[in-house]
Amino acid sequence: MVTVPADRSHRRRTPPLGGSLAYLLLNFPIGVFSFALITALGSAGLGTVVVWIGVPLLALLLLFVRAAGRMERGRVFALLDVYIDDPYLPLPISGQKQRWLRRLKDPATWRDLGYLYLLFPLAVVEFVLVVTAWAVSLGLAALPVYYRFLPGGVYAFPSDDLRWFTVDSFVSALPWAALGVLFAAVSIALTKGLASMHAALATGMLRPTPAQRRRMERSWNEIDGMTVAG
Repeated sequence: MVTVPADRSHRRRTPPLGGSLAYLLLNFPIGVFSFALITALGSAGLGTVVVWIGVPLLALLLLFVRAAGRMERGRVFALLDVYIDDPYLPLPISGQKQRWLRRLKDPATWRDLGYLYLLFPLAVVEFVLVVTAWAVSLGLAALPVYYRFLPGGVYAFPSDDLRWFTVDSFVSALPWAALGVLFAAVSIALTKGLASMHAALATGMLRPTPAQRRRMERSWNEIDGMTVAG
């Protein structure tokens, strides 16, 4: 008898800063690529399935979704230190048709697809928030260093024509640098908070549900029975 391990997902109280920043920034290109590929393969496959050309395209889409789901579980673990169990039902020992049907009917496949579609809009929001927060923080904190290299050795905000404040000396830059340090603390909290929330979403959508665990255990026991009988 095979027992499917209980939910082994574990996490730090908060994810590491470096991993969180890398994870959130990578979400954008991965989300765009996944959304574009899934949309293209799905549209082309469904549009040509009646003439059988779409069948290999949909099969490729199925394989991509499951491979991308595995990659996302690995990425969450590698960068955010959150482990997510594989939720897939075991494939039959023989029979390609049955193996493809198992992949198609497996609820985990469709949960992977839903997550990959959500990844794109979430990644856009996360990318904008993180990049904006860190750009403001670092820009202000480093102002005492780089203002002298600007045209005329002056930093004017928001523009030379409309000057709400002007930095033209090291002393005048110090208050803004202090504000930049404060913003950096906010940026750290924002980065780790967004990563923590995304890890929770990934865990909820990509891990096996209790019902899925029971189905996995039954499937493994059936395969064990067939192996022993053979």
